[in-house]
Formats: sequence, C-alpha cells, structure tokens
Amino acid sequence: MTTDFDRSDNQHRPPLGATRAPSAKPLIVTPTFVSRVDDTARGERPQDAGASKSRHGHEVHFPNWRPHALALEGDPNLAFEHWDEYWRKVHGPKFAWDEPGSSSAAVLRYDQVHRVASGPSSSFPPPYRAMVDGDGRLPSDPEKHVPAYRRPRWDGFAYIAYADEADIERTLGQEKFDKRIVADEQVAFRMVTREITREYILVPSARHRDPVSLVMIHMRAPGMSREVFQQRLLQEHAPLVLAQPGTRELVRRYAQLHNIGSTQKDPEGSRIDAVSVLSFASLNDVEDYLVGADYPAIAASLAALEGEGAEWWTAINYSVINRLAPEVATELP
Repeated sequence: MTTDFDRSDNQHRPPLGATRAPSAKPLIVTPTFVSRVDDTARGERPQDAGASKSRHGHEVHFPNWRPHALALEGDPNLAFEHWDEYWRKVHGPKFAWDEPGSSSAAVLRYDQVHRVASGPSSSFPPPYRAMVDGDGRLPSDPEKHVPAYRRPRWDGFAYIAYADEADIERTLGQEKFDKRIVADEQVAFRMVTREITREYILVPSARHRDPVSLVMIHMRAPGMSREVFQQRLLQEHAPLVLAQPGTRELVRRYAQLHNIGSTQKDPEGSRIDAVSVLSFASLNDVEDYLVGADYPAIAASLAALEGEGAEWWTAINYSVINRLAPEVATELP
C-alpha cells in the first residue's frame, strides 16, 4: 500500500511542484543516452561493465546465451515492453525520490525521452510509400518483402538540466545516486553515456509538456574541429531552421546541446559533438515537418556539417522534474 508520503512521480513538476523563474543563461545538461537491457550479443551492442545485472546482482556477461538470467525480464518477448515500463514507472520515481539525507533540488529539469520505433528515423524516414508493383498492386506474398529493421544505436536519453556544472557532482555524488540510482541503471540499461553539454534554447516551450521530440545526434564531418562545428551549428544552421515557415508552424521547442566534457570516462558519449531536440504536438507533425517544402534546405545544411555516426529518431517525452516555468530562450554568445 502506498501513501502520499511515498509518492515521487509528480511532486517535482507543475502543477504540484513549486517552480522558479528561469534565466536566459545557458543551462548545463547531461544528455544521458541509454541502450536497454536485452539479449543482443555483446559484439552487436556494447555493454558497460557491471550492467545487465542478474537477479543475484551480477553482470550477465553474455545475455544472448542467458537472457533468462536478466533481472529486468527473462522472457525476450516481453523485454522491450517491460523495460519501457520500468524506466518510466519505476526508475523515474526512484530518481526523483528524496530519501533521507538526499536532495534532487539542484536538478532543474529531468525528462525521459523514450525512442519510438514507429516514429520517423534516419534509417526509415518519411514519406512512407505503399509497396506496389508496376501496375500499382500490393504484393500477394508480403512475407517475402518484409523490410529489414535497422536499429538506432540508442533507445532514448535522460535529459537532465542543472544551473551550473558543479551541481552535477553535488547531486550525483550523494550516496543515493552513487550507490542506489547507479545500481538501478545497471538493472535497466546495457550502456549509458556520461557527456556534459551546454544547452541553448532557441524556441522555448510554452508549458514544457510537449509530447514528442525529434532527437538529432550530431557528429562532425572529418577535418572539422568540435569548436568550429558547434559554432556553425548554432550561428549558421539554427537561424536557417528558425527562418523556415514549417518550423514556426509545427515546432513547439528547439534546443541545441553542445558537448563540453563528461562526468567520467565515456568513449561512446565523447563521440557526440552536439544534440538537437525539436519538440512537436504529435508524430504526424514530425512527419509533416520532415516531408515539408522547407526541410530539404535544413537537411542540406546538416549534411554539410555532419560525418559518419550521426543519426536521428523520434521519441515520446515524459517530464519527471521541472522546476523552471515559464521557459525562456537562451541569450546566445
């Protein structure tokens, strides 16, 4: 039985949680990209040391051989659904819960951004065309024409914002996070990144309850420094995006996160130069944006900046903590 004392799922966001006036100063964000625990072979998806825990608290080193041993879900048929539910309904409240001696007060925002396979992605972008022959007829043997699924590298990310970089250690260095939240991550996640970014909000959200995000993971083109890439992304690409009628009509929020370091050794996250997050009212709005007359210019601008490893996908947003309202645009350098 639970009581109001036990609740942590909506105590740190409006309408119950208290908010404070935001600043136009760039926030510091740890965009923690995650891959979910599953039975994929280690050679196909990297695995953090100590992750993919068994019910006995030990790492399952070869989950493709022993999926039944995984603490989160032993039935591969239920693995995705159970993980998606666990991250939102179990891990999120744990993160927000202020156990005795701990505080999450330095966390200004925490959104869970869950990738949706049915949404647009760089591996299967819209428009989606009917599979037809030369006469316009659908195949009578669809079992022979199933397209291959190309899985993105990440299953989502935790979008956690702080006022200053020192607030990261002030929060994560607490025993609750160091001993128990990290232990919970090792149950739910196969790998997490640890990068630190500076956030530039270009289109502020009216309520910060936008349900869908287009997440773009940027990796710079060969021969371009990170500094030059980030400068061009913010000073050249962003104005192009903002100038498009489709952006003004459909995009409810637009932010860029520029990598400035990491909280610990992070070989995967360190490859990410920046992240763009554009929020929308629906998956259909994302699709309409991507097939609109304005988008080819945006895509061409990105293609001139990016190299191998860049990807984008669509996700559902869940607000766990939000202490800033209303959101305001960042003052640019």
